[in-house]
Amino acid sequence: MGARAADAIAPVNGLSVDVEDWFQVGAFETVIERAEWDGLAMRVEANCAAILDMFERAGVKGTFFTLGWVAKRHPEMMRRIAEAGHEIASHGWDHARVFTLDPARFASDLHETRCTLEDITGQRVRGYRAPSFSIDARTPWAHEVLADHGYTYSSSVAPIVHDHYGWREAPRFAFQPVPGSPLLEIPVTTAEFAGRRIAAGGGGFFRVLPYGVSRWAIRQVNTRDQRPAVFYFHPWEIDPNQPRVTHAPLRSRLRHYTNLARMQSKLAQLIGEFRWGRMDEVAAREAVLAA
Repeated sequence: MGARAADAIAPVNGLSVDVEDWFQVGAFETVIERAEWDGLAMRVEANCAAILDMFERAGVKGTFFTLGWVAKRHPEMMRRIAEAGHEIASHGWDHARVFTLDPARFASDLHETRCTLEDITGQRVRGYRAPSFSIDARTPWAHEVLADHGYTYSSSVAPIVHDHYGWREAPRFAFQPVPGSPLLEIPVTTAEFAGRRIAAGGGGFFRVLPYGVSRWAIRQVNTRDQRPAVFYFHPWEIDPNQPRVTHAPLRSRLRHYTNLARMQSKLAQLIGEFRWGRMDEVAAREAVLAA
């Protein structure tokens, strides 16, 4: 079967945006205090507008995993996203990693964020993504809390080893983490190379590495594994003119700022080359396989 024929019958992949502003990222959490956030230049609304325009030109729908903190300050942006037919899902309130919370605080974070998103958009929130993919072996209770709160799916696990996150032992593809519950966990995409898992689901990996790496990885998942890929990026990643945090560690600055100017064109190429849809649609199809 040729590449074009294989692509034509490939699964619909999950296209997702983690909606947070440039100063809310994990790379800067030790140098920018939450108390400073309201005094910083907010660029997320303009960046999301550019993303909506890009999605509209490509004729695709996606899922916007949004911080409650952002939604509260940009309600018109949230309504525009929902009215364009995209899914609104939760990214937590203020980017606190799950392993820094206890079950009660996590439950409160889920509740406050969901109420805010639903009140603003009128759209039912069924999906959740942990900040920095921070559901891992340290949080065995997190999926149970999500199930108790009636979430349909989570996309909060990175089944790799990484210095910021990762749960190497987790399955690569969708699984039901809570016995007796229909809750589905859909890990971010990894590929396999020389017997090792490698990150291939977007973000900094997509920005820094050549485009061909992502093409190869998604085709591997779609054709060899016959499963959908899960891809994510952030609004600040298409914004090369954002403020520079010069007092952050060099490693963090390199991760954050590399190839920002190239990101939008790479995204347009990726969106045009593969089949994409909302994460709730991917979850509905994957639930049949996981059952």
